[in-house]
Amino acid sequence: LMERKTHVKINRKEAMLAKLRKSCSCTPKKVKNFIVDFLPVLQWLPKYQCKEYIWGDIMSGLVIGIILVPQAIAYSLLAGLKPIYSLYTSFFANIIYFLMGTSRHVSVGIFSLISLMVGQVVDRELLLAGFDLNDDAPSALADSTLQNNSESNITAFNVTIAGMNAECGKECYAIAIATALTFVAGMYQVLMGIFRLGFVSMYLSESVLDGFATGASLTILTAQVKYLIGIKIPRSQGHGMLVITWINIFRNISQANLCDVITSAICITVLVTAKELGDRYKHKLKFPLPTELVVIVVATLVSHYGKLNEVYASSVSGAIPTGFIPPKVPHFSLMLRVAVDALPLAIVSFVFTISLSEMCAKKYAYTIQANQEMFAVGFCNIIPSFFHSFATSAALAKTLVKTSTGCQTQVSGVISAMVVLLVLLFLAPLFYSLQKCVLACIIIVSLRGALRKFRDVPARYYVNKVDTLVWVVTMSASALISTEIGLLVGIVFSILCIIVQTQRPRTALLGQIQDTTFYEDDLEYENLYSVPKVKIFRFEAPLYYANRNYFLKSLYRLTNLDPNLEAARRKKYEKKEKKHLKKGDHTTANGLGIRETTLQLVPKQTDFQALIVDCSSISFLDTTGVNTLKEILKDYKDLNISVLLACCNPSVIDSLTRGSYFGKDFGSMQEMLFYSIHHAVQFAKDQK
Repeated sequence: LMERKTHVKINRKEAMLAKLRKSCSCTPKKVKNFIVDFLPVLQWLPKYQCKEYIWGDIMSGLVIGIILVPQAIAYSLLAGLKPIYSLYTSFFANIIYFLMGTSRHVSVGIFSLISLMVGQVVDRELLLAGFDLNDDAPSALADSTLQNNSESNITAFNVTIAGMNAECGKECYAIAIATALTFVAGMYQVLMGIFRLGFVSMYLSESVLDGFATGASLTILTAQVKYLIGIKIPRSQGHGMLVITWINIFRNISQANLCDVITSAICITVLVTAKELGDRYKHKLKFPLPTELVVIVVATLVSHYGKLNEVYASSVSGAIPTGFIPPKVPHFSLMLRVAVDALPLAIVSFVFTISLSEMCAKKYAYTIQANQEMFAVGFCNIIPSFFHSFATSAALAKTLVKTSTGCQTQVSGVISAMVVLLVLLFLAPLFYSLQKCVLACIIIVSLRGALRKFRDVPARYYVNKVDTLVWVVTMSASALISTEIGLLVGIVFSILCIIVQTQRPRTALLGQIQDTTFYEDDLEYENLYSVPKVKIFRFEAPLYYANRNYFLKSLYRLTNLDPNLEAARRKKYEKKEKKHLKKGDHTTANGLGIRETTLQLVPKQTDFQALIVDCSSISFLDTTGVNTLKEILKDYKDLNISVLLACCNPSVIDSLTRGSYFGKDFGSMQEMLFYSIHHAVQFAKDQK
């Protein structure tokens, strides 16, 4: 006989007060520990093994920096901002993560998916403010240091929007929206870290994330097509942006710029070929080929000396100023406008960062602090928002490159930041003649990994049909409606799938494996032995209010006996017999004697005397679940059929005990509850 341990009851109120007092106490040691935990660089940098780590960090930092520059310039198209702001974002994110991050290998910076989400909010607010979304529309810069003595070519707008009562152009208002959005997203992430709300990421399953990334990739691809072929159509806004954009593309296809089409075809061919060769021979290459940088340099030179902008009207990046803009506090009034949009941005940014951090930590055998990662990515958004930067996240492609090029610690992030700083201070104006179609090619080729998920659909379907359905629904909603709604639809649909699976779980009658004490589903396995006079029922889900009716229907169907109908039938016969007895007629209504009628009252289908419920798959019971088991106990008892429970976990036993299932004195508990099915079967056989 197994006996439960007696657990000492803890006074939760006193425990919480003690924990609160400990948290609020302030000692020099506690302050020191707080600072060290808040800035992990103070822990690992003094232990840095220079001879062992430095060359790997320098090499990976240089490679990531070289990849980062063209990607940052390209992703500015997604965010609807000027390239200089993307470079600011890449620089500050690497520096801050170096100070606060706990993952040695993850690459935090500009990310296509996050850039798209920022760009959608920026475009919406620009449209509401009355600005033209055409990329070639004239704009005004927020600061005179960025005007580069071209004031005559700038159209300024005197706008009074969301408290911004100043002469502010399209670019000025766009970056103001982006920084406000970034600041609020960062605050959400810090608050989630303070209140330890990282569990929210549990509701983003792998299928939801993959579907979301694939759907967003289709949106990104669609948004870049107009640059590929050089047509001028407004950036579509609102739901169904993908469909509307494709309709506008086909309507204006006759206006395609031949120069941009040829350039795009050449660039995509070169980039895809280089990527495929790099993937095939990656084990022989010491570091990835800097194809994007080579393409950008060559394309810029060809565009500059061939005067493609002047001769063929090919759209170019334009002036990229050098240096830094003075910091500016994000507008509080704009934060209120984008507060709702910042929430999915904060969650997606954190989930991608923490998942990549955990992947790297597992691969290289070290640990990360999930809560500190939340703070790190939060401050990677909050602090840069004062320096005209927008939202960041960890990026899978750059993280994989970082690990493959010998990265050892976060020092490689500083090296990458120095490469970006070099471009910011000296090299940025050299990209003036770079065609936008080249940037679009870089973005589209970078989506290969996400778009290849379509090839995995058959294998995914073979493994799990429900997960495949979640992926398809999330991908479709993200692409056809909007990215934010697609994420919400994916989360809700995946939760509904789990609820439906628990509402209609597998049920089975079990048979005994011959010459053993084990029992299995008699529909799934051959040569199982049916125990005489005993039915063994398995329910493979928690028993709660949503699946109560399914539990009862399955039980009655598999045992071929509904105790309520049988009880009603017996009452009907008893009522008829009483009428005949009152009349003095010893022959019953069906013409039989009383003894014969009594025998007939026991139905032929009742070929069992004991019902054993296998509770091994029932993880918990709610009040409805306990009442359901009490109900079948009573109903079958009226038919002289005993109900035995087997393999209950402690949580289920506690629920049954609190629900008075075993009676007030628990005296019959040993005759109703068994720790294995075989023990219950032996007890049922021994019953008279």
